Amino acid sequence: MDKIKSIKAREILDSRGNPTVEVVLKTERVIAVSSVPSGASTGSYEAVELRDGGERYHGKGVLKAVANVNEIIAPALIDKDVLDQKGIDETMIKLDGTKDKSHLGANATLPVSMALCRAGAASIDTPLYKYISRLGMTEIGLPEASFNIINGGAHAGNNLAFQEFMILPSGKNFEERLRKASERYHFLKGKIEEKYSRSAVNVGDEGGFAPPIGSPEEALDLIPKDISVALDVAADGFFKND
Repeated sequence: MDKIKSIKAREILDSRGNPTVEVVLKTERVIAVSSVPSGASTGSYEAVELRDGGERYHGKGVLKAVANVNEIIAPALIDKDVLDQKGIDETMIKLDGTKDKSHLGANATLPVSMALCRAGAASIDTPLYKYISRLGMTEIGLPEASFNIINGGAHAGNNLAFQEFMILPSGKNFEERLRKASERYHFLKGKIEEKYSRSAVNVGDEGGFAPPIGSPEEALDLIPKDISVALDVAADGFFKND
């Protein structure tokens, strides 16, 4: 049994320059690090990110969530078996005590859970995706490769309501799929420049292009027809239930 020896959280900045929580989890054998991803848009049913409010970082500081990890979560998990992912996740859910993680904050429980998962995989020298499969969360195999190539919604400054247009290239391995995605990404860049001008080749928050378009159909017309497409419309950003 590989036991948890320490869990420490700190405030870091994410790719958008906003605060998020990073956790370092140490066991008798391994060290695992994980930080919380944070999107520009939030669904109405998503777990709650705990933010500090006030003037610091325009209210987006996460020192409260950091303190919840260091002062509440960590003491409860010391000496737990690092392979007990389900049991430890359930312990954190009980510590929070709310349906939407609003007491401790999802940005406190999530990095601990992710670091735990990585530590568990490392402790038995198993690739992370296989370890997750062993936990019963998914079938064995790598996730489908998807690449964000056009941004709208909260990710861009254009009039496109849908937030993400992604491509899912096929191929015998990830290397081939990555190559196809790169080729089509650069093809799209040229097509946008040709149709809208060079000044239209801007990118959104997530690296996809953000051309001056206003409809999903126009965005789809830009994407090569020889590849599968996936959408993350982030409907909470524009749908109003009257």
